[in-house]
Amino acid sequence: MPTLMGVGGVSTICGAETNSQQTPNFVVFLVDDLGFMDVGPNNPNGFYETPNINRLAESGMRFTDGYAANPVCSPTRYSLMTGKYPTRVDATNFFSGKRSGKFNPAPLNDNMPLDEITIAQALKGQGYATFFAGKWHLGESEEYYPQNRGFDVNIGGYSRGGPYSGKRYFAPFENPQMKEESPAGDHLPDRLARDTASFIKANQDKPFLAYLSFYSVHTPLMGRPDLVEKYKKKASAISGQEFADEEQVIGNKPRKVRVLQKHAVYAAMVEAMDQAVGKVLQQLEDSDVADNTVVIFTSDNGGLSTSEGSPTSNLPLRGGKGWVYEGGIRVPWIVRFPGITKPGSESAEPICSIDLFPTIAASAGINVQHEIDGIDIRPALNGKSLDRETLYWHYPHYSNQGGIPGGAIREGDFKLVERYEDGRVHLYNLATDIGETNDLASSMPERVDQMRTRLHRWYQSVDAKFLQEKNGNQPWKPEN
Repeated sequence: MPTLMGVGGVSTICGAETNSQQTPNFVVFLVDDLGFMDVGPNNPNGFYETPNINRLAESGMRFTDGYAANPVCSPTRYSLMTGKYPTRVDATNFFSGKRSGKFNPAPLNDNMPLDEITIAQALKGQGYATFFAGKWHLGESEEYYPQNRGFDVNIGGYSRGGPYSGKRYFAPFENPQMKEESPAGDHLPDRLARDTASFIKANQDKPFLAYLSFYSVHTPLMGRPDLVEKYKKKASAISGQEFADEEQVIGNKPRKVRVLQKHAVYAAMVEAMDQAVGKVLQQLEDSDVADNTVVIFTSDNGGLSTSEGSPTSNLPLRGGKGWVYEGGIRVPWIVRFPGITKPGSESAEPICSIDLFPTIAASAGINVQHEIDGIDIRPALNGKSLDRETLYWHYPHYSNQGGIPGGAIREGDFKLVERYEDGRVHLYNLATDIGETNDLASSMPERVDQMRTRLHRWYQSVDAKFLQEKNGNQPWKPEN
């Protein structure tokens, strides 16, 4: 496993000479706010229909324990681009989320530093054509945008965290990074998929990276009318309790969490995204490059279940976007690697968004010379163990969704959650309690001490920042 160290110094990447016909292409699908239970491979009896994602899983490997590096978007996007924990550069909340609660949040860096090496830069140095479409949200001005971070083409990626201009999910989009406007009424997921497919067709004779980063299924909640009507009819046949109580961290109003999937507009957004995935996958077939293209599908955080319309349920996972509970950080992960993954296989090896960079780099024959946190997961794609000891999370903020400022460590089947307001800890055995309802902290003090010590050492290694004083009140901070 790579040595942990702070970001800084000169980083270089050495590439081995490769035959372009043997060098794999890469297609990355990153969906915004898509929950673990929102796709058919993880939830066959769910409300949403995802036939193309289902087929992708049937042709590759599904990870049951795949994670995002953070419970909100920008930090995870940073980790996918760099292979590093976002805490290393204080990119620990969405850019630029600075909500306070009982205390003030930790300092936030809301630009991905310009000296970071992205996976696009690494591949471009290896002769790859590189393409980005969709949501970026990794910097406030153009020098931070995809076209200046290693991508030859950028369609729609800039500072905004959602489709907030024009008519939002329907054209005209009025997106400053879309040079060509769509005809009125065009649907954003389909537009991004068409552009991605066009790039693949134009570059089918050379190695390429196509990174389709959907704005979907993030708010605003807007669906295609035909699909909304379909799911309204489907929802009418579903009865039962839709919401339950969840703990409250910010504000005084009771917090509710969705416990039943039946939101017709959200379902329409999920299916439209799935159709867009299908369009890109079909282009790989049409261009005769599917057998030499690694396809990776994931999300930047868990499903939105406790605010802003609370459109989805992550049950049996607890919480959702903005929470360090499993509902906020366990996300869909599907990988199809021709010649390596067995069709229809699954793995329970814990993986994380920090692993995308080293896995793609190694697959392309790139020798990474700078320090990163992720690991090459290809052994897991072969059904082997990764021998990974731990994964870490650090979220010293008050999320818009009510999530607790806190950290977490997963070690084997056990997960320790630490609250940053007062330092309380909770211990869960995910193998028997995936819903994190049975706190074992009081009955397993030795394991708590061991995991907490390791978590605090990690805080030190990444120079983690914590909640700040507010109105003279001091929050908890780790002693060492």
